[in-house]
Amino acid sequence: MTEIVQDLLNQTRKPSPQPVQLPKSARAGKDSPEAYTPDPGLVDAIRAALVLRRPLLLTGEPGTGKTQCANYLNWKLGYGPEALHFQAKSTSTARDLFYTYNTIGRFHAAQTREGSQDSVDYIKYNALGEAILRANPVDAVKKWLPKDFIHAGTPMQSVVLIDEIDKAPRDFPNDVLSEIETMRFRIPEFDNIQLAAEPAFSPAVVITSNSEKNLPAPFLRRCVYYHIPKPDKVRFAEILNARLKVDATLPLIGDALDFLMYLRGNEADLNKKPATAELLDWVLLLQANGAKPDQRLRDVRPIVAASLGALIKDEGRDGKELLNNFFDVKT
Repeated sequence: MTEIVQDLLNQTRKPSPQPVQLPKSARAGKDSPEAYTPDPGLVDAIRAALVLRRPLLLTGEPGTGKTQCANYLNWKLGYGPEALHFQAKSTSTARDLFYTYNTIGRFHAAQTREGSQDSVDYIKYNALGEAILRANPVDAVKKWLPKDFIHAGTPMQSVVLIDEIDKAPRDFPNDVLSEIETMRFRIPEFDNIQLAAEPAFSPAVVITSNSEKNLPAPFLRRCVYYHIPKPDKVRFAEILNARLKVDATLPLIGDALDFLMYLRGNEADLNKKPATAELLDWVLLLQANGAKPDQRLRDVRPIVAASLGALIKDEGRDGKELLNNFFDVKT
């Protein structure tokens, strides 16, 4: 297996004589939007959301590509490789979706006369706020732009990703309903000024949820909804081919897919079933550690055993025992 750092068992009790230059991540570039392959049902949902100009609400098990869908849509529309991203948290408020204001920093600058004395430099626009500002000519909004805000000058559209909305407080979805529908928000710190998107450049919104809690009915009524189904073996093979350019008919990849499906089945009884993200990491790790496409998993058993932490993430479950059980079943 590839040794990036020598003597990790620390038998010499010495560090590397020279600083180690770590290689580029094996995953680098593998999540690029051009390799994303939406299923036909997701394509229909995207089309519906764009025609109706409704938010697209995506659910599905972790690792099925909900977040990447927003980046894919942003790229496919020609806006760039990444959507504007808002990560919902348990402390998120409706205002956070649009901006945050550094009240303490502004107060300190006013008292000490150090730093910028322009109040607008203490505002930070978050994903939907930034998209609304981008959707206006710069002359219409420049009064409200901090000095580090980059504006193209002319109006432009964006895709906004509101990620894991179910992690936010229950009132959060309803609190932002009006703003998402009208694409406007107010800033109380600036005399309650209202900023609104030019309708022709109104951003598209993608919202993801891991279904950790139910979303309010009024919010659901205003979304186009799609549940990304659990991939089957054929779908996983398609994803591997698109992302890693590997052929599922080759022995190593075929066995890897069989092991994945075993882990996702009832017999393995895992609480956290490995999904697309784990599969991609695991196959990349097998390759990096020297496993060849024409080999069987059984032939590279030490490599497989050493890589199970990328695939099996159930506390207390013995990955090597599961691997042995799989080989017994496959015999």
